Amino acid sequence: MRVIHQSVGPLPLRLADRFVGRRLVFSDASRQRHGGLAVVLFGEPDEAPLVATRTVPVVGSNELELQAALFGLQQAHRHFPGEPFALFSDNQDAVIRLDRARLHGLAQDPALAGMFGDLQIAGVLDHAALCWVPGHAGCRGNTLADLHARAAACRGGAP
Repeated sequence: MRVIHQSVGPLPLRLADRFVGRRLVFSDASRQRHGGLAVVLFGEPDEAPLVATRTVPVVGSNELELQAALFGLQQAHRHFPGEPFALFSDNQDAVIRLDRARLHGLAQDPALAGMFGDLQIAGVLDHAALCWVPGHAGCRGNTLADLHARAAACRGGAP
C-alpha cells in the first residue's frame, strides 16, 4: 500500500511559492448515487477553508469535472471578487478547456459558453490562474475537495 503524506498547507511546499498573493480554489467532482461538486477556497493558506458543495445529475466524468471547475470559478467570483486566484482541478481536460477559453475566448467553444450562464467569464478568467494538480498527490486542498464532492454525491438531496 502506497502511503501519501498530505501537505501541511493547501498546497505542497514545492508549489506554494508560485501562488503567493493569490487566493487558492480547489474543485472536484464525484459520481456516486448522484453527481457531487465541491469547491474548497482558501482566503489565506493558514486560514480554515470555505467549502461549497452542490448535488447535480450524474453525467460523464469529464463533464462533471468541468461543472466542478465552473462552480469553482463561480465561488471564487462570489468570495474573492476582483482578486487574483488560482483554480486547481485534478482533471487536466477541464483545465485545458478553460485555459483555451481564457486565451481565445468563448466563441471557439459554444457548448462551454452555454454552460457559463450569467457568470461574467471574461472578468473572472482574467483573475484566474488555471492549474492541473494530480489527484491524490498529497495536496491537502485537492483531498478536501475530493472528500466534500464524494459526500455531496452520496447525499443526493438539495444542493
